Amino acid sequence: MPAIEVKDLKRDYIVKEGSFVRKKKSTIQAVKGISFTVEKGEIFGLLGQNGAGKTTTIKMLITMLAPTSGVCKVLGFDTFGQEKMIRNRINFVFGGELGVYRRLSARDNLKYFANLYKIPLSIRDKRINELLDLVELSDKADLRTETYSKGMIQRVQIARGLLNNPEVLFLDEPTIGLDPLGAEMLRKTIIDINSRGTTILLTTHNMYEADKLCGRIAIIKEGEFLALDSPMAIKAKAAGETALVIEISENPIGLKDKIAALDGVSAVTLDTIEDFFRLRISCTTNGDLQERIISLVTPRSIKSLKNEEITLEDAYIKLVRGEEK
Repeated sequence: MPAIEVKDLKRDYIVKEGSFVRKKKSTIQAVKGISFTVEKGEIFGLLGQNGAGKTTTIKMLITMLAPTSGVCKVLGFDTFGQEKMIRNRINFVFGGELGVYRRLSARDNLKYFANLYKIPLSIRDKRINELLDLVELSDKADLRTETYSKGMIQRVQIARGLLNNPEVLFLDEPTIGLDPLGAEMLRKTIIDINSRGTTILLTTHNMYEADKLCGRIAIIKEGEFLALDSPMAIKAKAAGETALVIEISENPIGLKDKIAALDGVSAVTLDTIEDFFRLRISCTTNGDLQERIISLVTPRSIKSLKNEEITLEDAYIKLVRGEEK
């Protein structure tokens, strides 16, 4: 039996539009018949743009929203109708800082939530100490969380999500807003949690994170799946492409759009790095395309030029933008 089973899952919202006197009802389809399973012990990633349906899907899985139709099961039970059989066996963590009481210490936060979860006093303190050690906060456990960094607060939330020893943990953009070091520490914690047997469903905008953590990922757009496979297999779908990376000193006003308009270019990203600009271009390896791209750049402004392997982010952008064309 899989940890999560979803089949033809749909969720509609009824919204009212128009004036106060004459309001019209319309239906918005947030999730449009998706199907997938998550095996026990797996880290499964759900990727997509804002508004794609990721959080709505998670809210149905954690029994916060009722599906409009379809099958939605966690640990063999329906999330609507049998939710009491699920809730004490799962937990969730949303990105941000809303799940922590800032005037309390990490230890007191965990004690408060342990009482809500009805964890027996005989094991509560031992469990809290184990979790503080797992998220590497034992040395700062008695400081108010208002003195914590964002990454530390998120680790408190992870510990809170593990208090009831869940069989399935849902993480909705857990590293949002974290600096690279804080995000890396949190990813290490997620790997440690999974190594202990916890099934994890993760949503993220961070493609590096998804590639590193997830055995399989689903890419969702406007409530429908564009792909569902391993990160390696999804990157393989971009076969025949390369990533041309150009670092330039001149201001690339309009350059990104000119390159993106060329046939054979599937994605262009632009980053500012100190005193220069970095263009990463996903493009076919056929013909003289790279020469045409380079011809658009002022030669004396080029600091470096190289080809890199296609990343999950390149493949993701190609998939999402390919559907838009």
